[in-house]
Amino acid sequence: MQKRKTIIRDISWLAFNSRVLQEAADETVPLKERIRFLGIFSNNLDEFFRVRVATLKRMNEFGSKSKMHLEDHPELILEEIQEKAITLQKDFDTIWNDIQRELKKEKIFLVNEKKLTATQQKFILEYFNEEVRSYIVPLMIESIQNFPVLNDKSLYLACTLNKKDKSIPEKFALVSVPSRKLSRFVLLPSKNEEQQIILLEDIIRYCLPNIFSFFGYDNFTAHTIKVTRDAEIDIDNDVSTSLIQKIEKGLKNRKKGKPVRLVFDRDIPTPLLNYLVKRLGLSKKDNLIPGGRIHNFKDFMNFPDVAFSQTAGRRRSFTHPQLRNANSISDIILKKDILLNFPYHSFNSLIDLLRESAIDPNVTSIKITCYRLATRSKVINALTNAVRNGKQVTVVLELRARFDEEANLEWKNTLEEAGVKVLIGVPKMKVHAKLCLIKKNINTKIIQYGFVSTGNLNEKTATAYSDHCLLTSDKNIMADVERIFTYLESPRTREHYLKECKHLIASPYGMRKEILLLINKEISNAKRKKQAAIILKLNSLSDEILINKLYDAAKSGVEVKLIIRGICCMLTENKKFKLPVQAVSIIDEYLEHARVMIFHNNGQDKVYISSADWMVRNIDHRIEAACPINDPNIIQEIKDILDIQLHDNIKGRILNNEQSNVYKNPRNTKKIRSQLEIYNYLYRKRMTATAPTPSA
Repeated sequence: MQKRKTIIRDISWLAFNSRVLQEAADETVPLKERIRFLGIFSNNLDEFFRVRVATLKRMNEFGSKSKMHLEDHPELILEEIQEKAITLQKDFDTIWNDIQRELKKEKIFLVNEKKLTATQQKFILEYFNEEVRSYIVPLMIESIQNFPVLNDKSLYLACTLNKKDKSIPEKFALVSVPSRKLSRFVLLPSKNEEQQIILLEDIIRYCLPNIFSFFGYDNFTAHTIKVTRDAEIDIDNDVSTSLIQKIEKGLKNRKKGKPVRLVFDRDIPTPLLNYLVKRLGLSKKDNLIPGGRIHNFKDFMNFPDVAFSQTAGRRRSFTHPQLRNANSISDIILKKDILLNFPYHSFNSLIDLLRESAIDPNVTSIKITCYRLATRSKVINALTNAVRNGKQVTVVLELRARFDEEANLEWKNTLEEAGVKVLIGVPKMKVHAKLCLIKKNINTKIIQYGFVSTGNLNEKTATAYSDHCLLTSDKNIMADVERIFTYLESPRTREHYLKECKHLIASPYGMRKEILLLINKEISNAKRKKQAAIILKLNSLSDEILINKLYDAAKSGVEVKLIIRGICCMLTENKKFKLPVQAVSIIDEYLEHARVMIFHNNGQDKVYISSADWMVRNIDHRIEAACPINDPNIIQEIKDILDIQLHDNIKGRILNNEQSNVYKNPRNTKKIRSQLEIYNYLYRKRMTATAPTPSA
């Protein structure tokens, strides 16, 4: 068998989600956070099956031609995924049982319908009749010729109804748990300083006689199931149909996507399970995942705070020292570059910049790209206010941002109603670059400033996602930002504008070529016995051409250091490497989302922040932007932050060839938890920095 040159992308992703599960297992992590990590793990796995497993199933149906895209046949990868998913589910159940024991020590009890006191039973009946009953519409599935479409992401109780004296034939039914309408968690009347919580599905279980008794049955059992569906939106080539119509159609079809996974309570009766598998059109080859009593664990990311007497909150973000007490953020940006490091620095500075621009009489226009927005977006509020103040506002809104399509369609309508010019992307390519261009007219002179970011313009995720955002008025950078917006305004006729970027590295036309040139320069320096080094921080590293070039670099003596949160398809251990590749993954309180590239460049470091991961889709099939950092102080700051992360021996895992997620061992060295160290590093800068002088 030919030895693989890279790790299978989907297997590497499962290794990443296993790291998330490690955080849930870590007893040093606060209990509520451990529960949250179980929710994150569950949500991640749902999306993995909805997207990646669904894609592999399509390729498997396509036949032998799919091997053009994969070294292994999709069926073999699907078999390995099934095996690893079942193992992870067992680990999940073990961790959840451990957490429940810890909850009991804190006098927090998750009780089911069989453990209710008389007072609680009365409370449950009243709650069911007043709040739940109106949402319950049972499906007598044996009586339905066309099996109902079970909603993706929804939780169902698969019920068996029978008569104890067997005078009536046994029946099967389904009840949808209305967790989108009601809280999944209900606090029960409790005594002795205890907090007792019951899940919504267990309330329904207790009330099954109220739901089905009129059928004449007196014995009921119910087991949770969840169906995961193919979430891909097919965009057909019908030129007479607008992109908006295609997405609206795709969203409707997504709800009826082919089932790709059935998760079920392992105690479910075999006849009922077999019946469901058959009616859903599944088989034993499909992903049938037995689990515990509780599913849709993503809801546990919102486990009630009230259950915990002392809930440790996140460290509070703070204003960048150069922006504290600033009368005008734009005045400061026009004098010097500012690097915001979220979530350590407050996202409010970005909102304040947009608000300031909205009311500044000298500002004439604002152009911005939006990918994922907060539910109540302050960004959108600032932009609509800018229109009311007579500014020309252009928003490039990516309607195909996966799982945000519906929300972005609504934002499109909101923006257009306010008078904003909305651009809806580029045919066959997502706009993933995070850019803003603001123009102001001072004494008949046009001045440009704005920002380039690694993360979404989302004030909610900015409190949990680690990202960099460069606020700048650098003429060269802003000229390239303007070129990208000019292209986006008419991509069919202005393609050359994207190709003419001279300082930003833009995909899909220039990024791969430029990255290869930068790596080749390091290889050339290494061969000439000069110092050569590459440091990369990415969410995902899977592009085989770039991975092979990194292999060449390591074999040539280039020092390669990697910080990869998620997918890492590179085999980091090889006897032919002249220097060992240092590769770590950090999973902690914040989600590491920033992308950074540092090339030693013969002592003149070239440093970039980027919106793009090193994946084929980002490099060749999306509009992305990597921005050079020119300010020596900011360059040093980024290098310091990455150096702290490379030395993380508390939350850092070694990315070896087996991706076994071995923690870096602190041994006798200082214990370094990078997110805490970075917070302290940036906070010290805040305390020692001189605040800007208020303008007269």
